[in-house]
Parts: sequence; C-alpha cells; structure tokens
Amino acid sequence: MAERPNILWICTDQQRYDTVRALGNHRIHTPHTDRLIRDGVAFTRAYCQSPVCTPSRASFLTGRYARTTRCRQNGQQIPKDERLLSRIFADHGYTCGLAGKLHLSSCAKGRVEQRIDDGYTVFDWSHHPQPDWPENAYTQWLTSKGKTWDALYQGPGTPYVKEGVPAEFHQTTWCAEKTIEFIQNHQDEPWFFSFNCFDPHHPFDPPADYMKRYNPADMPLPKIKEGEWNNKSTYQKLDHRWAHNEPGYFDLEAMTDDDRRQVTAAYYAMVTLIDDQLGRIIEALETTGQLENTLLIFMSDHGEMLGDHGLYLKGPHFYEEALRVPLVLHWPEGYKSGIQCGGLIELLDLAPTFCEAAGIPVYEGFQGKSLTSICRGESDPDHHRDFVFSEYYNAWTHRHAYGTMLRSKTEKIVVYHGTNEGEIYDLENDPDEFENLWDRPDEKDRKMRLLQWCFDTSVFTMDPMPPRLGPF
Repeated sequence: MAERPNILWICTDQQRYDTVRALGNHRIHTPHTDRLIRDGVAFTRAYCQSPVCTPSRASFLTGRYARTTRCRQNGQQIPKDERLLSRIFADHGYTCGLAGKLHLSSCAKGRVEQRIDDGYTVFDWSHHPQPDWPENAYTQWLTSKGKTWDALYQGPGTPYVKEGVPAEFHQTTWCAEKTIEFIQNHQDEPWFFSFNCFDPHHPFDPPADYMKRYNPADMPLPKIKEGEWNNKSTYQKLDHRWAHNEPGYFDLEAMTDDDRRQVTAAYYAMVTLIDDQLGRIIEALETTGQLENTLLIFMSDHGEMLGDHGLYLKGPHFYEEALRVPLVLHWPEGYKSGIQCGGLIELLDLAPTFCEAAGIPVYEGFQGKSLTSICRGESDPDHHRDFVFSEYYNAWTHRHAYGTMLRSKTEKIVVYHGTNEGEIYDLENDPDEFENLWDRPDEKDRKMRLLQWCFDTSVFTMDPMPPRLGPF
C-alpha cells in the first residue's frame, strides 16, 4: 500500500461530460486530460447532486446530499457545523490550500464570502475574475503585474461570445500558478489542494488566440427536437425564450445557427485553456517528484446545457448535459491505470474514497459509497449504484422551483414539487430525452413506480447523523 498521498482536487465550473477528446469528442483538444484518462480511472457516468453551484459543491465537499448539508440553494451559507473534507484532512496532518472559488456562501452585491472552519491555511480566493471585491486575490495578482481586468477585457464580440482576457493574465492561469506555487512549497509534508477556476462558466469569453483554434463552422449544432418544449416543464418553456428570464441576455429564438456554433467553439476554447493549465500543473508535480504519490482528481461541479433542448446555462433542468460531469482519478502508486468505469456514480462518493486513500477514518455522516475497489481494479467498473439522485431547491435563477431527480441505468424521473409537472424518460429508447412520458396514459404504471422510487429515495437520503446511541 502506498504511503499517504497528496490530494490535488481540480474542479472546473460548469463543464459538461462530453468535453474530453479521449472520451469521444473528437472536435475538442484536451491532451492533458486525455493523459490522465489513459493513466488513471475515468468515470464516464458521474453525476452531481445539484445542477447549480453552491448545493453541488456543498454536497461533494462534505460527502453529503444537499438537503442534508442544509446548503440547498445558491446564496445560502453552509452551516458552521458541517465538516468539509479539507477540515477533515487538516485534522489528520495535511496542509490544505485553495485557489479560486469556494462558493459555499453568498458573495453577491460586493459581499465577501463568509468561511466556516474549512481547514484551508492557504486561501487565495477569487469567486470570479471580475474585480467586484478588493479581497479578490486574482485582482491583487493583476495589480502586482500592473494590469487591470477592465483594461484587459475589452475585445470585440457578439451578443453571445466575447474576446476575453489574454491567457497570460487569465484567472485560470492564475489558479494554475497558485497551485504550482503550493506544490513547490509543500514538498516535505502531505497536502490537500483545491484548484477551483471559474471557467468554462459563462460568459463565453476565451482568450482570442484560443478562440482561433476552433472554427465555428466545424462545431455541432445543439441537440434539439422541434417543438419538444411543448410537453416539457414550465421552467423549460420559460428558459427556451429567455435564459434566466433576463431579456436581452440569451434570446434563444433570435439566435442563428452561426451564433450557436460560435458559442460552442468559445466553450471548447475555454476548456482547452483549462487543459493547458492542467498540463503545467502535471509538469510541476513531475519536476518535484510528487506525481506518483498524488491523488489527482479532475472534475466539474455541474454541467452546461449549451443549447441542447433549446436551453443555455443552467436552472431547474435535470438533463444529462446539466448533471453529468467529467471525472478522472489518477494516482499511480495507489490505483490501476486505464480503467473506464461506466457504472452510475455520485460526486459525494468521492469523500469516503479520499479518506480511504489517506488512511483517514471514514466519517459516519458521509452518504457516499466508496470508489476504492473500482480504482484498485477489484470490482466491476460497470456497476456501482443502481441509481443517482439530484436536487434543485429555489435557487435564485428560478425562485419557487423545487425539483428532485432519480436516474437509473434505463429510466429517469424528474418531479417538480408543489406542481403537477414532471418528466419521465425511457433512456433505452430515448437516450436524448426528447419524449416526456409524464402525461402519457399508457405510462401510468411506470409513473407510479418511479414516483414511489423517487419519494423513497428522498426519505432514505435524510441525514444519518446524529448516530443512534441505544435502543431507546
């Protein structure tokens, strides 16, 4: 058994699962992510526990469902008694650091994100690149170089795509530099580091030279079936017209095919910038002799609709594009290489997995199911869970929307609570999720079965804490 590994947790923001060349997207360039997949363990059906940032991050950073953490919405503060993995690792002798966003509390309207006892001793916080707070460490870095974000971000564009900050001064590049600095400064102790860049989150604004790497004419058009939104939810009908109900931001009916291809090209360009910075980080691990015993995780907090089903961005939508994310675990000294796991997994499964890798007792409040046996080649990589579960509760993008989703290998149900609306998909015959079976009279037996399954799951995902101490 390898000695305690370093943990390098790379989490992008709003990156969907189909943005990796080695996993089938031959239009995108991701050589460094491809290398991790070749030499590590790739989970091709990994699902987040919420399609928006804060509840998803609260879930995988604690190993608990969003409802359990009580951090169910963007804008909520994670309660002080929740224990992040960084706190658990710090309590067991790890030095913990972060570069980028954390997003476990509101930082709207100039408010600085409030931290709980998170265990990070190095905390270079930058929720997003714009200079909305003097405490933004990325802004401070630009200032040290005699630059400002406003001056760098002034290129031409369209209503949907902008020319962003040059790669040299980009927030993703800054995140990588802070990560490399941490790697170099902590070679003689076990460490845990969170790389949390803002890309490829909208706005779609890659550096100009990265945009030039992708010809919009070569990009696929979004996956849409004409008129499909007529039998979908009120929220989808709303967002088909206005993204986030903000007139003028994404007028989806006014967008041309060229506009749509341009957005996809920009999104891919942002992913490639991330991949290039990943390559720099891997090189730093190799140069310092730490690659072999570093558990490197590459993933995202949730996906991006990118025009599929007539939707952009995110919201109370539980399509594969919103919930399914890339996930790779790479640890040469501890895990097998070249494994591709096609079984259903949840991001909260990472918490017990990391603790087992480091020899840390698994917290009894975790709700995840360890991936260790798959990563060691000891169990079937094509079956881990019978289903995955995700939640959306009243986030600012769609107030009063309360949705839960259960997905098995062959079926999916979405329930919008407090309404008579929902979605049911037969994933064997309709893998693209075009035909909503919710109101079909001939599907009432399936509907009742899945409703009961989803309801049972909402009960069984209640907080396992505090532990039962006796029979009465």
